[in-house]
Amino acid sequence: MNQGRLQSSRKAQEAHRENIQKSLEHRLQVARAKGDEQLIRQLEAEMRYSS
Repeated sequence: MNQGRLQSSRKAQEAHRENIQKSLEHRLQVARAKGDEQLIRQLEAEMRYSS
């Protein structure tokens, strides 16, 4: 039973990481479309930190 919980926890962590990555990518797209250079740099740094 513990193995099942561990696997479930890992899947949840991976899904969470993927959702954060998708959110960052979308925010970066919007920042680029708006030409917000400061936000672009901040989001790129956040992506490097989270990967």
